[in-house]
Amino acid sequence: MSSMQTMVQSHAIIDDVPYSLAQGQDLEQLKRAVEESVRAGGAFVEFTIVGHREVSALISPSTRVVFTVETVQFDERDTGDLGLPFGGKYDYGMEF
Repeated sequence: MSSMQTMVQSHAIIDDVPYSLAQGQDLEQLKRAVEESVRAGGAFVEFTIVGHREVSALISPSTRVVFTVETVQFDERDTGDLGLPFGGKYDYGMEF
């Protein structure tokens, strides 16, 4: 019997909208970009979510951003490669 493979999945919740981040998305870099946007009074921050989709979110001093990290079942499709998108409601990263 084989054991289930797992991977670490990071999430960003921006003003109550959840995003599951793609495996290639650097969480620490994204945190720094959010902090810089707040200090600048507001700016767009780009990041990649599960399904290999790019998101551009306007981050301002009044934007609420929460990051979480969890261990989930391994998904071989989640490579962070924007050239190989995959679809479906679940795959948009909106449910976790």
